[in-house]
This record gives sequence, C-alpha cells and structure tokens, in this order.
Amino acid sequence: MTLFLKKLNDLAAAAIAEAKNLEKLWLSRCKLITDMGIGCVAVGCRKLRLICLKWCLKVSDLGLQLLALKCKEIRSLDLSYLQITEKCLPSILQLQHLEDLVLEGCLGIDDNALSTLQQSCKSLKTLNMSNCHNHSHVGLSSLINGAENLRELTLAYGPAITEDLAKCLHTFSGLRSVKFDGCLVKCSGVRAIGRWPRSLKELSFSKCSGVEDDSLSFLVRAHKELTKLDITCCRKITYDSVDSITSSCRSLTSVRMESCSLVPKEAFVLFGQRCELIEELDVIDSKIDDEGLKSISRCSKLSSLKLGICLNITDDGLKHIGSRCSKLKELDLYRFCLKFQCLHSSSTMFKP
Repeated sequence: MTLFLKKLNDLAAAAIAEAKNLEKLWLSRCKLITDMGIGCVAVGCRKLRLICLKWCLKVSDLGLQLLALKCKEIRSLDLSYLQITEKCLPSILQLQHLEDLVLEGCLGIDDNALSTLQQSCKSLKTLNMSNCHNHSHVGLSSLINGAENLRELTLAYGPAITEDLAKCLHTFSGLRSVKFDGCLVKCSGVRAIGRWPRSLKELSFSKCSGVEDDSLSFLVRAHKELTKLDITCCRKITYDSVDSITSSCRSLTSVRMESCSLVPKEAFVLFGQRCELIEELDVIDSKIDDEGLKSISRCSKLSSLKLGICLNITDDGLKHIGSRCSKLKELDLYRFCLKFQCLHSSSTMFKP
C-alpha cells in the first residue's frame, strides 16, 4: 500500500496509522505534522519501507528517533530540510536495511555533530547531502564510515571538493556515481578523484567553478568506464578536455555540456568519431556547427539532442540528424529559426 499526502495534521496521521500494511508514505511539505503525528505512524505502520518527510518543519529529532525505533524495515528515508541535529543520527544509522538516505538542506548537521558518531550503516547505498554547508570531509568521513556498500553520493552545493574530501572517499571501491554540482572544485581534488581505485560510471561537475583542462583530462583518463558526464557551465575547459573525454571514455551514453563557452566548434566532431554510443547530448549555447552535427549523426542511438542558442548551425546540419538518427525522440531548438527549406521538408525529415 502506498500513500501520497500533502495537507496532513497529527489527527489525520493518527488515522493513517491504522493502515497496518503501509509500506510507502510520502508526507512532503506536510508542515502541520509534528512528532506526535510521526509517533502515531511509527507505532501503527511497522512495515514502512519508504517514508518522505521533506519540508515537514515541525518534525524533530524525537520523532525520527521513535520512527527508527519502531519501523525497522525502512529502506529509504528522505529528511530534506528538516531542522534536525546529530541526536537522531545514531538511531537512523542503526536501521539494518537502510539503503537510501537524503539529508539535503539539513543545516543543523555539521562537522562537530558528525564527528561524535559511533554508529555506521553498512547497508547504505545512496547518500544525498546537497545544500549542506556546515560540514567538510571530516564530518562526511564520520557519517559514511563503514558504509561499504555505498554506490551513489550527492554533495551538490556543499563543501569545496578538495584533495582531503576526495581522499576520504578513496576506499569506497563500490562508488559508481558522484554529483558535485555547484561546488567549488580544487584542481587537487579532481586529480585525487582520478586516483580512486575503480572507475566511476556517472560524474557531474555541473556549474562547478574551478574545473580546468589539465585536472579533468587526468580524471577521465583514469575513469574510462564513464557512461554519464555532466560538465554544464564549466567555462574554463577547451578543446583539450573534449579530446581527452572522447578518446578515453568511449562508452559514454550521456554528455551534458551546456554553455562551455571556450570549447571550439572543431571539438564537437570528436563525439561522432569516437563516442557512437551516445544517447543524450546537451550542447545548448555552444559553438557547434553543421560539421559537428554531421559527425554526431553517426550516433545511431541518439534519442535526445539539445541545440538551443547554437548560432552556428543551419538546416543543412539538422538534415543529417533527421535522416540518420532514427531513434531521436527529443530535439531542443530553443531560439533557433529554421530556414524555409528545412520547414518545407519537415514532414519527412524525422521519419525513421
């Protein structure tokens, strides 16, 4: 049984607690519910596997401690933007089946709080600490200590990606996806990621300041198994980065590089020449031209292509995409005005 609820108070929560077989419960933005309501749910719904408490601002450490005490089967727990502290973490980390933990925007959890933790959660697979500004590698290391099954980590808009932070993740050989969106990135941190023991599958540096050619090239040469890469708004990278990415990571299926303003038009040809498995390509606000589109049209699995504000392309380039990319499902031409010739042939242009 699954419930999606929004406007809920403690009285209603007590009624929901009668659903003894409830396994999934979303309470996002239920700002009237308090620890009392959560306590009712915890006592009544012992089979809960997933619960989302995002923006439930009246829920405190006490309610979460009771939830963890009573609902031992919880696999997924979203505590985004709750005004909680370290007091609830020992109980949460003792959940033996917890796999997915979201602590986005939990500003009450800082290095001092995390450093006192004695518990570890071996079952944890995904951790999201986006928009948490009060912790560094010290607190993060304490929180994930013993999480030997960690696979996905999101630290968007959080601490700077330093060498120390990258080193604290070095031992997690199972880590496959990391997202550092919006973080200040140090070159030494990027190079330290390049020295991790196993290749990542997904990596995101979207809107990260500090990403440069030398460090990014070093990283991708080490992580050759990358399938998804997001370097949106990395405005310091040039042809050299694209050359390294396409020569090292031949299995890429998704590349996002909107507004990489220093990448010249010649670089986009490399994707078609070397990365023919690409399914999703975002080059909005770039210098790609018709030759780049002609090359990319070799990517027969391409299903999503975003070309908004690309001023160097014409209908001639789009014809190559339309005639050769038969699996194309999404095409973004924001602020691009097709010429009459292309419009005239539009009825046949995108047929398989």
